[in-house]
Amino acid sequence: RDDLQLMLERPAIYLYDQDMGRLSMTGLQLGDTVFGRNEELSSLKECYQRSVSGNTEFAFISGHAGIGKSFLAYEFGKHVILSGGIFLTGKFDQLQQGKPFSALASAFNEYCRMLMQNSELQTTREVIASKLKSSLGREAYYLIKIIPSLNDILGSEQSGDTFYDNDCVDARRRLQYLLFQFVEVLSSSLAAPVTLFLDDLQWADSASIAAVSQLLCSTGS
Repeated sequence: RDDLQLMLERPAIYLYDQDMGRLSMTGLQLGDTVFGRNEELSSLKECYQRSVSGNTEFAFISGHAGIGKSFLAYEFGKHVILSGGIFLTGKFDQLQQGKPFSALASAFNEYCRMLMQNSELQTTREVIASKLKSSLGREAYYLIKIIPSLNDILGSEQSGDTFYDNDCVDARRRLQYLLFQFVEVLSSSLAAPVTLFLDDLQWADSASIAAVSQLLCSTGS
């Protein structure tokens, strides 16, 4: 009774306006099922299919916080994996904007760790290691600075502590080049298509944006 009286006297505590048009587009999630996002999910699947056919594709998932962007990406990731593809994820952090390539390195580091844990992928590991050493020489070991798990694939040999010189711009450009070559090796070594999901792109550093742009502009990616 007291609650009903309070609602009559101060309705703003209980009632507030909502943008019903926006709510109708938000979607509903119950358990592992998402409702109201079928159109967006279908668009992502079509984008993926075009990439499997040989095209380079880039898709944005945008919107306000809390509307289900990450869950939509999760559902799409399940589709990629069930289709026989590889789904890598990385997340940018506002507090790590001063650390170049953080999300990209995180995604590739997780994949390298997965390669080491799966005994059935030993041949794939050997092929990747051989191609990296062949195309990059000893510079391949510089990637270990940002992709630590790559050390287990390449071996313990490391060299060149002078890579990070006083010119940070040149160092970042070199790392961008090495990352690009790393992706090229992955693309040529894996039979399955690779999808890279980067979360919170608004916090991406300029070096990461440049690296992604280079990948998109490459016809061989």
